[in-house]
Amino acid sequence: MSRHELYANDPAVSVITGACPHDCPDTCSWQVAVKRESGAAIDIWGNASHPITQGKLCGKVDRYLERTYHAERLTTPLRRVGPKGGGRNVRGQFEPISWETALADIAARLSAVVEEWGNQAVLPYSYSGTLGYLQGEGMAVRFFNRLGASKLARTICSEAGFEGYLYTLGATLGTATEDYAHAKLILIWGSNTLTSNLHLWQFIQAARKKGARVVAIDPARTRTAKAAYEWLPIRPGTDGALALALMHVIIGENLHDAEYVEKYTVGFAQLAERVQEWTPERAAAITGIPAERIRALAVEYATTRPTAIRINYGMQRHAGGGMAMRTIACLPALIGSWREQGGGIQLSTSGGFRRLDVTGLQRPDLRRDPAARTINMNRLGDALSLDPARIALSHYRPRPIDATPTGEQIGPPVKALIVYNANPAAATPDQSAVMAGLAREDLFTVVMEHFQTDTADYADYILPATTQLEQWDIHQAYGHNFLSLNRPAIAPVGESLPNAEIFRRLAHALGYADACFLEEDETILRTLVQAQTQPEFATCTWEALLRDGYARLNLPDPYLPFAQGNYPTPSGKCEFYSQRMAADGYDPLPTYVAGDWGSGTGDWEDASAQSLIPNPQSLTCISPPAHSFLNTSFGVVDRLRGREKEPVLQMHPADAAARQIADGDTVRVWNELGEVTLTARVTEDLVPGTVLAPGIWWASHSPDGRNINQIVRQDEADMGGGACFYDAQVFVAAVQQAVED
Repeated sequence: MSRHELYANDPAVSVITGACPHDCPDTCSWQVAVKRESGAAIDIWGNASHPITQGKLCGKVDRYLERTYHAERLTTPLRRVGPKGGGRNVRGQFEPISWETALADIAARLSAVVEEWGNQAVLPYSYSGTLGYLQGEGMAVRFFNRLGASKLARTICSEAGFEGYLYTLGATLGTATEDYAHAKLILIWGSNTLTSNLHLWQFIQAARKKGARVVAIDPARTRTAKAAYEWLPIRPGTDGALALALMHVIIGENLHDAEYVEKYTVGFAQLAERVQEWTPERAAAITGIPAERIRALAVEYATTRPTAIRINYGMQRHAGGGMAMRTIACLPALIGSWREQGGGIQLSTSGGFRRLDVTGLQRPDLRRDPAARTINMNRLGDALSLDPARIALSHYRPRPIDATPTGEQIGPPVKALIVYNANPAAATPDQSAVMAGLAREDLFTVVMEHFQTDTADYADYILPATTQLEQWDIHQAYGHNFLSLNRPAIAPVGESLPNAEIFRRLAHALGYADACFLEEDETILRTLVQAQTQPEFATCTWEALLRDGYARLNLPDPYLPFAQGNYPTPSGKCEFYSQRMAADGYDPLPTYVAGDWGSGTGDWEDASAQSLIPNPQSLTCISPPAHSFLNTSFGVVDRLRGREKEPVLQMHPADAAARQIADGDTVRVWNELGEVTLTARVTEDLVPGTVLAPGIWWASHSPDGRNINQIVRQDEADMGGGACFYDAQVFVAAVQQAVED
């Protein structure tokens, strides 16, 4: 008997269907068992009826009740009574206050900031604590539009890759997750699917049972790479060079689909000329993959039917990330794999929801100054500086043709920061700069949170927010084509409130009388669903969502978006040559952009490295998610943190030996930005010259009150203002070797 059947037959229990809110492609449909008498949730599981979730939750979300009912859960508004800041042994000090007092105080402080410095002195900062339309950027955007605050470019995760993908294909459309079961060859490129996309793996496994080969291309032998047929270890940031060499072989040996290329692509002749210089030997010297293996992979990719690629965000978090993604996205059209069920490529399925109309939800008409400045969230450290030059650097510049803002465009310093759905003190590049900005006594900071995070330690007020079990919301997915409804399963814990309700109350405290700040959550969501007129949402009715908890987009089955062209690009074709890229200041053809190592502060030389460690050469540091964490959202759950044990640095044996480092040694990892102390884990599951620090640990849970984002620059990738988390060059030494520094 399934858990759903067990509880559905129990008259003392209600079963509520909802959706996981977290930053994951799977957007699982879940079900929660709730005791009718007490109203307490007693169990949670994956919805067996959902075609993707199929009854399973990941190891993190399976512990969601522990997180919701955690002893450290915030249940009342708090006001700071001590100095700002925290760390390993010292946390911010707060006193409980009433909602009435908190809202009145916050409204008064915000009004004073606006009166003295202007509306744009207020900055919202949020990301993916929840991906819901309402509790994410629904009521919040209404509020900040009405306030006239600075805008935030939410670029920290995938923006560079999205831009490159869009230049090539026109939208983030791709292979349906279910259709990977039909592939005969699957390239998992820069994705640790077993950790970060669990529900895709079941379809990959189905393909393997029918004889499909799975090849993982990754700098690390991840859980996924270990489970694959083959691991191709590639140096970080060199994926574009590999893709160019694959195209060199495919075109040179006439293995491309000439008919598809002729009908549905543009720029093939220019592409063929470009890739002539990208021999497997040239790519081998850059990527570290032997030339003969590159040549064999190209032939296998071009001659196997159907062939699918799963590409993910890790490989685009460097200076050339957008171009790398753009280059790889050309491959399926070159061999015509879009024609077949189980062929193509998937970066994200979010493009299927791109025409969902959110204007009624977010109300852009409330903003009096649509041209208000936009801050790049990756440069929060610069944005919180009082230096006009650094503030100018923090402005969002998505393309090369976008000029650096002039002095007149800089605007006021940030004097008020409102943080929700994010923990920037832990998750944002250049951690020292971010913490220095948050520590400013003249910066008024409000944090909406479930727990006292590293960021909350710097807050003036902390407002307790509800978890997904306690709120209404609607979610799109970026790993399948289902829209999901979340219904609250339990009453808010303590005095916590949904984000939407907090912003409603803040609007009221500021005297905003707009009717849109009186609408209830369920009404807002029903209106959002009923307002959709595009044909893909015809199946996503409010009634269907209430009945089942999810609804598939009105798409063909099987869904083959580009089998007959129909690319949503300016030309209507896959653009090997992109005139739009040329106009935006890019090379219009696929190319290789090398990592921009160390450019954040110019030519930097660390004299201490020369004398303190046997091998002073720097190493490339990457920091993918730890298996048991999801960004920083589950860092507080003791059971999950216990699985990770401690913050570590994985090193190849050759790199460790050159520095006289043994497994288990405490090591210092540093560059011009800062340093962090970690425990060395020596392993052959890594490309030499690369170190890996699984993230994201809260600073307050780290040995020295810091995490790996100490050494990540605020610089942007080549496209979309994306982050460069994997462009970090670091020195590593055993702690006893660095004591004199």
